[in-house]
Parts: sequence; structure tokens; C-alpha cells
Amino acid sequence: MYTTRFTGKSVPWGRSSGGAERVSREAVSCSGGPTIPMASYIVRFGQMRILGVFDPHGEQQYQRGTKVIVRTERGLEAGEVLCEAGEATAARLNEPAKGQILRRMTHGDANELSRIHEQEKNEYDVCQQSIEKLDLPMDLVDVEHVFGGERIIVYYLADGRVDFRELVRMLAGEFQTRIEMRQIGVRDESKLMADYGDCGKPVCCNTHLASMPPVSMKMAKLQKATLDPTKISGRCGRLKCCLRYEYETYELMQKELPPIGSKVMTPDGPALVLGHEILAGQLLVETESRVRKLVDTASCSQESN
Repeated sequence: MYTTRFTGKSVPWGRSSGGAERVSREAVSCSGGPTIPMASYIVRFGQMRILGVFDPHGEQQYQRGTKVIVRTERGLEAGEVLCEAGEATAARLNEPAKGQILRRMTHGDANELSRIHEQEKNEYDVCQQSIEKLDLPMDLVDVEHVFGGERIIVYYLADGRVDFRELVRMLAGEFQTRIEMRQIGVRDESKLMADYGDCGKPVCCNTHLASMPPVSMKMAKLQKATLDPTKISGRCGRLKCCLRYEYETYELMQKELPPIGSKVMTPDGPALVLGHEILAGQLLVETESRVRKLVDTASCSQESN
């Protein structure tokens, strides 16, 4: 993924216009006892649903689902509180964003956010027209206008690097703010644009997944999922992320079964293991009389060599 930032204003290269404000944790005195640090919170923000650890302003406390205005290194943004950032929870995040929760979202903030979303539609059209005018080899996916107006992020698909310097100059002149070009992949495109999956629920990449780990055909085969690409592919055209959810459990359960090709003793005599029914805890075996049948693993014992 390539990320480049430009601005129509004279801002030194590499300097963020809305640098993250780091504040020391507030402490609360408990009846003369030791001070207890205020809890930080996991907040989800931005159209890419970025997760970060944010310190509250003052002694404010927030519940799950609270809509808030936060300051990130990108500027002022609207976000949603997910939970408190305990040590175990924060440790599961890979290089989380940092910042500060400024306030709960007010009615005025909500109206401003709605106005910005309407404005993004026009910004998308202007960007698309500029791309076509310059005949650039890129596909525009989405445009994100940061709540505080510090920058506009342009998400696009391309086979390789694109010289978009002229495009950035045009957009910066049109919108009078910093322009950030972000090249994404097809999975990220679904994260931005997709709605529902084949299961009838919102796609995982646009709800609870913070990152999208690789998924292989091996995972589908182990779980005996159909190998029809149209049925195991997600909205992005790649293998579904959910194939990974139970993969480790399947691996652990498979290790407890006699390996394929080994000989076991069944209630009907010696047999050769041909396959596994992992969740059912059964073996597909072939007896010495060439009869194939399913038997419970608990009723078998593995023959020693």
C-alpha cells in the first residue's frame, strides 16, 4: 500500500497538519488512597474503521457505543467507543492509533457530520472528473473528508504506482485542504464499499475485523467446505475471511485423530484410515474385506507398527 500526502498550502513535507495531541492521564484521588489512572478507551474511527487507544479529556467516562469526537494524527474525527483499553485488550492491537477523546458527539456535531457526508459525494464527482481529464490509470474507490476539514483522503485501485502529482495539485486547489492519496487492495475496497455477505449479515471486514489475515484453500479443504469458488469467495472476490475463524480449532481436533493412511483396530477388526470427519469425531475406514464405513474414533485404537 502506497500513501502520499500533498497540500495546496506551504506545509513542510512529512509534517502532519493535525498532529496527535498527547495528554497525560488524569488521576482521581480515592478518599485519601492511592491515585487511580483514568481508563483509556478503544475507539473506532474513519471510513477504514481504524482502531486506536484514546485518552479521555478530564474525568469523562464513556460507555460502549458512545459517539465521540476525537483528535487523531489526521485531525478531528468522529468515532465510536468500543470498550476500555485494558492491558490485554490493547495488547491485541497491532500498532494502534493514539489520540484524545475531546467530547461526546453533540446534535450539532451529528448535523455537521451529515453535511460532510453529503459534501463527499460532490468531492467524489470532482475527483473522478479530474482522473478522467488526466487519463490516469487508476480506479477511484472512495473519498473521505475528515470531520475537522484538515484533509481529504482519496482511496483508489491501481496495478502499480501512479504519477498523480498533477491530480493532487488540481484537487488541493479546488478544495483548499491537504490531499492524501491512498492506494488500496481489493479487500480494502470491500471494507469501504461492501454491505452484506452471503450469510445475510454485514460483511466482517466492515464490522469487527481490524485486520484481514491471509486465507488459503488449505483452510477450506480442512473444513470440508465446498471448493466451488463462487461459494467460498467473498464480496472482494477472494476467499472468505470467515474460513479462518475455526481453522485453528479444526487443526487441534485433527491432531487427536489417527492420521490418514494409518491402521486402526475397529470393533469389526483391523482397518485402514481413509479420511476424517473432524467435527463428528469419526473416521472413514476400509476393512480387510474392502468395506468402507464410518466409525467413531472412541471405538478405535491405533495399531502399533
